[in-house]
Amino acid sequence: MAGLTDDQINLVKANWAAVKPIKETAADLFYNKLFELDPKTRDLFKEDISIQKKALMATISFAVATLNHPDKLVPAVQDLGKRHGKYGVTAAHYGTVAQALLWTLEQGLADAWTPEAKAAWTEVYTILSTTMIEAAAEDAA
Repeated sequence: MAGLTDDQINLVKANWAAVKPIKETAADLFYNKLFELDPKTRDLFKEDISIQKKALMATISFAVATLNHPDKLVPAVQDLGKRHGKYGVTAAHYGTVAQALLWTLEQGLADAWTPEAKAAWTEVYTILSTTMIEAAAEDAA
């Protein structure tokens, strides 16, 4: 993807491979942190949160797997952004999600959470969230 180096993509893929075996725990950590940072976000989830936890992990897995294939990733992320806009997610929510995601990765990766890993994940999240926010705005217009 534009803005990402091959080294960053490889690092994110390696990090995610380390997180996948503990994906249920990671999902719990993520949502607990998200709701701690912004309790009002809980109201965005009308369904059983366990379904959303599985969807989150599947979405991250897909995004990481397709970082080298923007032709597959970008349309999926745009669709995701449009759906999130319809659910009431605002641009402001993405910053809180970033905090929760990076914190979760830090917990799950422990010593593998290096400054380089944090920078790579931050770049990936920034690209994906910007794409989602722009798609939601275009859809709402």
